[in-house]
Amino acid sequence: MKYNLCTIKSLAFYICSFLICSEAFSQSTTPTGSNALTTITTAVPILTVAPDARSAAMGDAGVAISPDANASFWNPAKLGFQQNDYGVALSVSPWLSSIINDMSLSYLSGYKKVNARSAFSAALMYFDLGDIQFTDINGDPAGQFTPKEYAVSFGYGQQLSTNFSLGVNARFIHSNLSAGVNDSRPGNSAAVDIGAYYTKDFTLGAREYNLSLGGNISNIGAKIAYTNADRKDFLPTNLRLGTAFTMNLDPYNKVTLAIDGTKLLVPSPGADSLQSVPRAIFSSFGDAPNGFKEEVQEIVLSTGLEYWYNDVFAARAGYFYESPNKGDRHYISTGLGMRFQKFGLDAAYLIANSRNNPLANTIRFTLSLNIDKEEE
Repeated sequence: MKYNLCTIKSLAFYICSFLICSEAFSQSTTPTGSNALTTITTAVPILTVAPDARSAAMGDAGVAISPDANASFWNPAKLGFQQNDYGVALSVSPWLSSIINDMSLSYLSGYKKVNARSAFSAALMYFDLGDIQFTDINGDPAGQFTPKEYAVSFGYGQQLSTNFSLGVNARFIHSNLSAGVNDSRPGNSAAVDIGAYYTKDFTLGAREYNLSLGGNISNIGAKIAYTNADRKDFLPTNLRLGTAFTMNLDPYNKVTLAIDGTKLLVPSPGADSLQSVPRAIFSSFGDAPNGFKEEVQEIVLSTGLEYWYNDVFAARAGYFYESPNKGDRHYISTGLGMRFQKFGLDAAYLIANSRNNPLANTIRFTLSLNIDKEEE
């Protein structure tokens, strides 16, 4: 029986690339006047989506903000600066809720301190793409399938000094986007993250401040295959650099400004897609067909503000910007947070531009629990 789907490759790109980057296959005019694909595409792009409500409300900035139970996703090095003995968080993000109601991104993460200067973490990201009805060549029902992707991660962060730490994640990735259509198969891969974090408290005049710097290279791993071994796709290896500056206005009020810049370390459209992963990481800084200008366009900016009152109530806002030639995602995000004893609740809301975003007009939640030894 024939199915009205071409290959698993097209299914993967249609479902994932389209849903995560609305109109991801954006076109631009090349110097020769022809249309060319300029948006970078990878396998399993869900790995780059902010899973928690706190950073989502801050425009997807998170590599250098203060550590919490979701720290390992943004920068495993922050695990070395966790304040509580252990913590856990559950985040749920409805996906394309204005169109369908059976797609969602869920993220469960937690950490446990080993000593005052280090901690382990574990996390599960699960992307449920809902039910898909397959049909045969005549349009008759031919079975139902639920595509899904998940990633299981384990991390460790260690302070090397009073102000500096390093961290690492190890990750197993599973992507099952079809039911064996056209000899397709689930894709599996493994990857690592490497992060660094610096934080410093200081005083100017009568006020106290904190400056934090963070860097993380995530999803460094083997290519993933959905069909035969000769056709493999890059994972979304991603470089994220950022800073967070916190000013304590008085004993009850403080505000943080965070700025992140990210760049995919995979071949640009038109570059050699058959090269090895290590070579692609290094060549990605200079392989754009239109030179330095296009390389700069591949940098995505995230900015966010976070206000805390008495470490109990938080208000957040952010802005996310991506070049029109590289996907054209840009949106404003807002959110609130509350802490009551050892429990926390965060919510985020995304206001997208004219290009639809799968998370637009959706409330995303994170429920967290943080416990010290004396509270057990």
